[in-house]
Amino acid sequence: MFSYIPMWNLYFSRRKRELYSAREFAVLCGLLLAAGAPTGFFSVPARAQQTDSATPPVVVQPGAPGKPSKTLPSSTKATLPPLSSADVEFMQGMIMHHAQAVEMTALIPSHTENKDLCSLGARISSSQSDEIKFMQRWLAARGEPVSMAMPGMPDMDASGQPMALMPGMLTPEQMEALRKAKGAEFDHLFLTGMIQHHNGALIMVKDLFDTAGAGQDAELFNFATDVDSGQRAEIKIMQSMLEKKTSEEKR
Repeated sequence: MFSYIPMWNLYFSRRKRELYSAREFAVLCGLLLAAGAPTGFFSVPARAQQTDSATPPVVVQPGAPGKPSKTLPSSTKATLPPLSSADVEFMQGMIMHHAQAVEMTALIPSHTENKDLCSLGARISSSQSDEIKFMQRWLAARGEPVSMAMPGMPDMDASGQPMALMPGMLTPEQMEALRKAKGAEFDHLFLTGMIQHHNGALIMVKDLFDTAGAGQDAELFNFATDVDSGQRAEIKIMQSMLEKKTSEEKR
């Protein structure tokens, strides 16, 4: 039994040498890799960081189709695109346009119990109130007044003439009839009046994009296209509500 001890000792001494040899081989490989790597291989992050802090940012202006890009000075600052008078008038007019839509929706709670109409009115009021705030900020950022009206004379334009209604806006007589109506009559007048109102907004967007040089501002372009798509969708909803109401009355 004890005769196996020298053999076990011999076995363990060989395993130790093998383990040490493996470790030495791994260390040697690591040293060879480090020595053979390109200079600065392990210091790329530090070097990149030094480059970032020492080199000013590069401002590149994309060229027109087929033209090369231009590298601009690091001091270059972004500027707002040139304004078209049609852009300003569109925003000012749409503020007035939206304001009447919000005024119309404010009548709903006291004039009808139609849940579908209440839900639609709440959505129109919320979205158009937010859009009014956006248009006011857009105009203010460009040093433009938020209204076409003369100060102290809200019903007059800059030329002193009575302000014309924007396309689709309800006349004072239509608004008065809406205020006096209740229940089913109010529902009908509201839906037909708001469809007329929304169609007017679509005309305003079309007129903007049909004007040479107008609608080039990115924010205005995105806003106007959103108005177009949103109001087209709401027109379809209101038309469906009118058709449903008409079919129910015929029963």
